[in-house]
Amino acid sequence: MPTLSRRGFLKSLAAGALALRLCRTAAAAAKSKLNVVFFLIDDMGWTDAGCYGSAFYETPNIDRLAAQGMRFTDAYAACPVCSPTRASIMAGKYPARLNITNFGTKPLPLDEVTVAEALKEAGYTTFFAGKWHIGGDEKHWPDHQGFDVNVGGNGSGSPRGGYFSPYKNPQLPDGPKGEYLTDRLTDEAVAFLDAHKDAPFLLYLSHYAVHTPLQAKEKVVEKYRAKADAMPKAKGPTSRPESSRATTDLVQDNPVFAAMVESVDDSVGRVMKRLDTLGIADRTAVIFMSDNGGLSTLLNRRMGGGRGAPTCNLPLRAGKGWLYEGGIREPMIVRWPGVTEPGSTCRVPVTSTDFYPTMLDMAGLPLRPGQHVDGVSLVPLLRGGKALDRKAIFWHYPHHHGSGSVPSGAVRAGDWKLIEWYEDRRVEVFNLADDLGETTDLAAARPEKTRELHALLKAWRREVGAVVPGGR
Repeated sequence: MPTLSRRGFLKSLAAGALALRLCRTAAAAAKSKLNVVFFLIDDMGWTDAGCYGSAFYETPNIDRLAAQGMRFTDAYAACPVCSPTRASIMAGKYPARLNITNFGTKPLPLDEVTVAEALKEAGYTTFFAGKWHIGGDEKHWPDHQGFDVNVGGNGSGSPRGGYFSPYKNPQLPDGPKGEYLTDRLTDEAVAFLDAHKDAPFLLYLSHYAVHTPLQAKEKVVEKYRAKADAMPKAKGPTSRPESSRATTDLVQDNPVFAAMVESVDDSVGRVMKRLDTLGIADRTAVIFMSDNGGLSTLLNRRMGGGRGAPTCNLPLRAGKGWLYEGGIREPMIVRWPGVTEPGSTCRVPVTSTDFYPTMLDMAGLPLRPGQHVDGVSLVPLLRGGKALDRKAIFWHYPHHHGSGSVPSGAVRAGDWKLIEWYEDRRVEVFNLADDLGETTDLAAARPEKTRELHALLKAWRREVGAVVPGGR
């Protein structure tokens, strides 16, 4: 066999050293990239966490996340129901532009380049667990929309088998009998972190909770049942009419819902703790958001003539399904180590279309304005800025909903908000700075402002191709 000359040996040695340095450089570069953990909670209302004012639900981990990052007071879902908001996060577009305006009606088109696909192209490993609900057939599920791993995501809007194993979910093998779904999804997320701590990742934990059916671990339910029993009796009414046919709950005291919130909070705590244990918390951004307002308003026939909604969104008006603030304003927190000021608060209005460009910007990747056309990067706010270059935020929900809401659209510009009810062409105008609960309609008192806002809304509908009932 031929022998290697001294010169050849040295060249081979140098080449090996160079390859090793390149490998180490690549590994170091991978480790320097920002990881992203995104919690999306289903049906969690604006005041369903302690840091947002709840005195009944116990959320120490969500509260700690807020203390470590930035809490947004005026964050909005793009729709008062789930699927359209979920599509807006993935595509960076208003639901009306995608023609996905109600839950479970049509899939997110495969030609939309999702934020998961954009991050995957940049070398990120992408993980999804939980509720998807923006694609009824398999070819539109998370693993066909940019996610390397899909645990439990399919066309279902709620757990088919309930919150306890067996789950009856083909994308989620059953666990031991009685295993709780929120815990199991968290187990899967933690296992993913353990396996991918050394490379950049997107972990998208999209809990089915706290959506109905109301099911929780009995020991935790008992704790809240005792807490509810010990509460002073309400001095005023515990519900109020929202319309001639719908009623809004005014008290947070449902022990099962409270236990579901606590399990979500436990999930946040476990993931945050694992980031610390693995030594990657300082290079991992954590985002927390809900997909629509809390379910506090129901048709009278569904409430049986009395209370029956799971939660209350006071001081906001109404809840899921409505374009009043209770249906669209969400708890939102962002922790970006070294960037967001711990314990800070942002009062600038933002919306769910903004997550796409924000995640790209945070990761140092080029923005894709042709894709996330309705999103604005929130990085300036996360760095302490006080404004965004945006005139208004819009909504379009041309459907009847089981909460009693009827087809409507809305616009918020500054502190002013207009709601248009499509069936009777009635408009309402509110100043949210003075009237967060939307109790005083100023449409007649402020005709110029009403015309201005209505013109904005109508122009936006034309731009995005929003379909209005009756063709108006």
